[in-house]
Amino acid sequence: MSPRVGLNSTTIREAATYIADTQGFEAVTLASLAQQLKVRPPSLYNHVDGLQGIRQLLSIHGLEQLEYTMSRAAIGRAGDEAVRAIGKAYVAFVRNHPGLYEATLHAPDPHHEKVQQISNDIVDLVIQVLQAYELSGNAAIHAARGLRSLLHGFASLEQKGGFGIPLDLNVSLEILINAFIAGIHTIKENSDSERSTTVTEDNK
Repeated sequence: MSPRVGLNSTTIREAATYIADTQGFEAVTLASLAQQLKVRPPSLYNHVDGLQGIRQLLSIHGLEQLEYTMSRAAIGRAGDEAVRAIGKAYVAFVRNHPGLYEATLHAPDPHHEKVQQISNDIVDLVIQVLQAYELSGNAAIHAARGLRSLLHGFASLEQKGGFGIPLDLNVSLEILINAFIAGIHTIKENSDSERSTTVTEDNK
């Protein structure tokens, strides 16, 4: 069977994204995609490697879009302002694309070269933002992991309806990010104090 005109990996990805964001990640199946694209399921195999291939396509696209969203938010900002910007951008992405975000967490092959590359780009972006606090090496990686865990936890709880008390979630997010920033400042101050003590002792 020859490939259907107009059907390609991009149109399949866009249809899968729409289904994931409106119906949930698990709703993305060969049958639902075929129905959305008005083709027979076998036609999809001309462009993707079955359901696993579609989910891999989604995970890569989701990571690319998340990295793009965070990068755009960081442009022209530094320090506390940059941390707040990328933090809010992260949560906004999950709110706008819940299914696509879930796809980033369920890559069929998490060791796929493209998945690893974009994941590393996101970590590198956060580390660059944290450089304003003079964090480097393992300290920067630990801080980047901490920020990601904080944002993922908040976004995931929100998506699952975990916040039942009727309080403004944006205010909660602001307080949470500010608490993280305050912690980073404390780490930096302690590090500066330790360096100062070491220099003093060395000069004795």
